[in-house]
Amino acid sequence: MPRGQKSKHRAREKRQRRQAQEELTSPPSAQASVERKDDSQGHPESSSAARATRSQQPEGAMAAGATAASYTSSDEESQVEEMLRELHVSTKESEEFVEEKVAILVHYLLYKYQLKEPVTKAEILRNIMQINKNQFFDVLKKATDHLELIFGLDVKEVDPNKNIYVLINKLEIDQDIKTGDVEGIPPTGLLMTILGVILTKDSHATEKEVWEVLNMMGIYDGTQHFFFGDVKMLITKDLVKERYLEYGQVPNSDPPCYEFRWGPRAHAETSKMKVLEFMAKIHNSTPSAFSPYYEEAVKEQEERAKARAAARARTAAMARLRARVNSSSLPSSK
Repeated sequence: MPRGQKSKHRAREKRQRRQAQEELTSPPSAQASVERKDDSQGHPESSSAARATRSQQPEGAMAAGATAASYTSSDEESQVEEMLRELHVSTKESEEFVEEKVAILVHYLLYKYQLKEPVTKAEILRNIMQINKNQFFDVLKKATDHLELIFGLDVKEVDPNKNIYVLINKLEIDQDIKTGDVEGIPPTGLLMTILGVILTKDSHATEKEVWEVLNMMGIYDGTQHFFFGDVKMLITKDLVKERYLEYGQVPNSDPPCYEFRWGPRAHAETSKMKVLEFMAKIHNSTPSAFSPYYEEAVKEQEERAKARAAARARTAAMARLRARVNSSSLPSSK
């Protein structure tokens, strides 16, 4: 081998041995730096291409990745919004379905109540509502609440094995209230609820206060009730005409404000204690829990008891007086 070539060969071997030692003693980052340096020295085209690739990556591949991520996020948001819309529509349709079945069941139970006949679960599912068992109890619960609050009727299961139900009138107020198109089924519970609101508002309740309670029962001003129709007409016209309620403008109110009071028939046919007993049943409580109105009810009972005793005494005195007059008017026997 010529001398010049031998010298180059030895120099290359020395350089390779030195590089190997440096790789053994240098940390990984330094080794990577050495490798990148050697690659750039040995392959200038590759180095230039790598720099070009790195310089183009943010604008090319990275930008494309970001755009794809943006599209993916946008698609997911659209899907979520669509799912929420479908859920809302489905929930609304489900609620409307249940309310429709509640209305049907209430009508049917009232019909059976008028006939004084019991009703079975099997009969309801077969003839009235084609629904599953889980929906049945949901619909029955809502119908039961409605019958109790509006009509003062209690749904009792008299045979748990055969699921036989009967309706029981839980109130003693007269059953001859004739209102609107409702015939045979007086709105006793609705009336008692309003009387209860009036009682707990110091004997007079504003129209707003009454509607706040009715709203909690699912009854709203301006909407047609599935059984009574126009409830505002019922309570401001029919029950007023029947003298169960008094309805008038609050004196000196500006803008005009209207209020309810007990009517003379309410005072005659029911009592504060009966109204409190109704409210207690609705709230699973006792009349004494409604203090101080309970004290008022007890006082009213005592006053009524005294009035009845006085009336009986007067009736007895009048009877004795008539007997005396009659006996004195008889001709004397000679």
